[in-house]
Amino acid sequence: MKASVDPQRSATMRAVKSRDTSPELAVRALLRGFAPGYRLHRKDVPGNPDIAYPGRKQAIFVHGCFWHGHECARGARMPKANADYWRAKIARNRARDRAHCETLAALGWRALVIWECELKDRAALEKKLRDFVLFSNKN
Repeated sequence: MKASVDPQRSATMRAVKSRDTSPELAVRALLRGFAPGYRLHRKDVPGNPDIAYPGRKQAIFVHGCFWHGHECARGARMPKANADYWRAKIARNRARDRAHCETLAALGWRALVIWECELKDRAALEKKLRDFVLFSNKN
């Protein structure tokens, strides 16, 4: 049986952006300080990463904790209404995310996932980004 459609909820869900989100803008602002030259939303890179360094074969995905099923408090919270739909949707998102990372790895790319909750500690996030972008290709 299909759940009834709530027009208010539908409007709210339509307003959710997939690019240029606040977490993504915050990550880009940090990267501009020490590693400019990234490209955004490259459709020619598997998974269409939020941020890519094609020459270095590095991809950065900025994931919302709820939408991508992170294991933090926000990501673990499941809506009570239409719970079966949301469980299935988030499971599909997680499977798709894994497939994208596996495809990138098979092509010689390195991928980094930044979770929305990681923005709470800017110093740790900046270190994580620096380690990935600046030091990951050094042998």
